[in-house]
Amino acid sequence: MRRIPESHITETIFRALQYISAYHSPDFIQSMTRAWKKEESPAAKNAIGQILKNSKMAAIGFRPICQDTGIVVVFVEIGTKVWIDTELSLQDLINEGVRKAYTSPENPLRASVVKNPESDRINTKDNTPAVIHMESIPGDEIHFWVAAKGGGSENKAKFAVLNPSDSIVDWVLQKIPEMGAGWCPPGVLGIGIGGTPEKAMLLAKRSLLDPIDIDKLNDSDPVQKLRKEIYTKANSLGIGAQGLGGLTTVLDVKIRTYPTHAASLPIALIPNCAATRHIHFSLNGETIPDFIPPPIQTWPDMEEDSRTESKIVDLDSLTSDSILDWKAGDRLLLRGTLLTGRDAAHKKIVELLREGKSLPVDLKGKFLYYVGPVDKKPGSDEVVGPAGPTTSTRMDKFTEEILETGILGMIGKAERGNQTVELLKNKKRAYLIAVGGAAYLVSKAIRSSEVIAFPELGMEAIHKFEVFDMPVLVAVDTSGNSIHKTGPAYWKQKIEIANATEKG
Repeated sequence: MRRIPESHITETIFRALQYISAYHSPDFIQSMTRAWKKEESPAAKNAIGQILKNSKMAAIGFRPICQDTGIVVVFVEIGTKVWIDTELSLQDLINEGVRKAYTSPENPLRASVVKNPESDRINTKDNTPAVIHMESIPGDEIHFWVAAKGGGSENKAKFAVLNPSDSIVDWVLQKIPEMGAGWCPPGVLGIGIGGTPEKAMLLAKRSLLDPIDIDKLNDSDPVQKLRKEIYTKANSLGIGAQGLGGLTTVLDVKIRTYPTHAASLPIALIPNCAATRHIHFSLNGETIPDFIPPPIQTWPDMEEDSRTESKIVDLDSLTSDSILDWKAGDRLLLRGTLLTGRDAAHKKIVELLREGKSLPVDLKGKFLYYVGPVDKKPGSDEVVGPAGPTTSTRMDKFTEEILETGILGMIGKAERGNQTVELLKNKKRAYLIAVGGAAYLVSKAIRSSEVIAFPELGMEAIHKFEVFDMPVLVAVDTSGNSIHKTGPAYWKQKIEIANATEKG
């Protein structure tokens, strides 16, 4: 029997989570770099460029790639000849590593996990418990695959039980546009096929932890051939980076299969976002593995500077007339005061409005940024931790009443619903987006941060940010034009014409 001390498990889980919070894997960086180099859509190229810059900055500063540092998912394969020297369960040891990682003073991570999901949804404060899947295998080692999955991509998971004769490709191509841009493309699609409903979901999740290797596929293998077909057709949809329209929507398509009932075809689809974070390691009781950061040469040299193509906007002198000239697709650099607010804050504001009570903060003439930032690093010069946007569609149901406060617009990520776009058009308000997956880069534009309302909400409290040259894009202008509709439509047509020309 191989003896493994409990400290090896707890310490390595801690180190692994701290590591993946700040470092993309080299295969992901290289794949994203290839996408950036070939991208022809200016908006998409700029978005991918921001993601790559953010990745490099996070690595150098050892700070989270994304403000949503995820819910922890761990796959464990335990050798039958392993003995863990502990009185605790393996789940307890893993959760202790999670707790240590998310409360570390050297690199604080955002606690996003809430207990009692059906009722009061109180934050556990340390991101425990993890979601753990265990399996017994022959051998004298324990193998771990550790991931941190953000809500934006997890919320886009899809599942169905198809008829055995149904087309897998057609189902996937139908679901990708339905996911919108809230999963922060370009990223990786994980697909599980077979087994039973719960097995298909696990296959999809586990597939996301495999290396990116779409350029090395063997067309003679049915599964690899299916991967390549879905990859090619998914990118032909023209959705592009951040849903802005472009050549690359997915970096890879991963598929895992399992035998299934003759009457069934279970299929699951789960995306990994541009903040893909996972790592694999093994323990044998001898040493704790070292996690070596990628060499700085892994990231591309990027000379492109979006400032030359951006309009500088003074938020403190902005009026409703000032934003009428903005057009969907315009790049802006924001300077001045921003207020923040996401799900929980919106709910409280709307409740106060319905009760006829005054609000604790004046929203008139302001822009509201949908963000839940990471805490700043103690002893550092940070004013706030990584502070990227959250998915805006979750705020759609509050928008009509929020607009009555006199706000000029909102900032988030991904598309808005049709009803919200119509509301913005009727009220002559604008919706801006920051790049999902560029949270550390965005935080560097924040010069001061102060909680001004609902402090009990933690990271969901309302903050007042003072920003300088915060990069955003006009996603919906005051005429109701949405780049998330026009961009993908244009690039889908452009790709179709190019493909037809190539074939003909």
